[in-house]
Amino acid sequence: MSAVHPLDTHVLSLRAVGPQPPLRFEDLQIGDEYTSPGRTVTEADIVIFAGVSGDYNVLHTDAEYMKSSTFGERIAHGLLVLSIQQGLLDRTMPARDDERLVGLKWKFRGPVKIGDTIHVRARIAAKKDADKPQWGQVTVERRVVNQLGEVVQEGETEHLISRRLA
Repeated sequence: MSAVHPLDTHVLSLRAVGPQPPLRFEDLQIGDEYTSPGRTVTEADIVIFAGVSGDYNVLHTDAEYMKSSTFGERIAHGLLVLSIQQGLLDRTMPARDDERLVGLKWKFRGPVKIGDTIHVRARIAAKKDADKPQWGQVTVERRVVNQLGEVVQEGETEHLISRRLA
């Protein structure tokens, strides 16, 4: 009798490795839905992103100035939240074989503040043939939702995903 490793079951941040091969275009179905685990946005996230991106706008870096702003405090960079949502969704969706992000349509609906916890809700919205027969194109609708249930960002991503070879 073999022992079960504690990380083998019910871990949202690790993909199953082993018996399940990565998905191909044919495996994804319109209407498939995914909900990520939550993640709290921290001051460290914002400071590091400001350094990496070079975006030191007062919205993100000046606590005193932002106290008298509409938001009342510093807010996360929109592109930081866009990046976090990609990582969250990647932890949730099954692995896809040979995938390429080819398009993005995105709306920034509301602020994400230090200490907000966000998660992603996603749905396969469309599938179609791509220009080359070895690829299919998939549209994924995404919504970033905060701890209050408010949609703070939303949009669509377009992906090329490899097909099974005949």
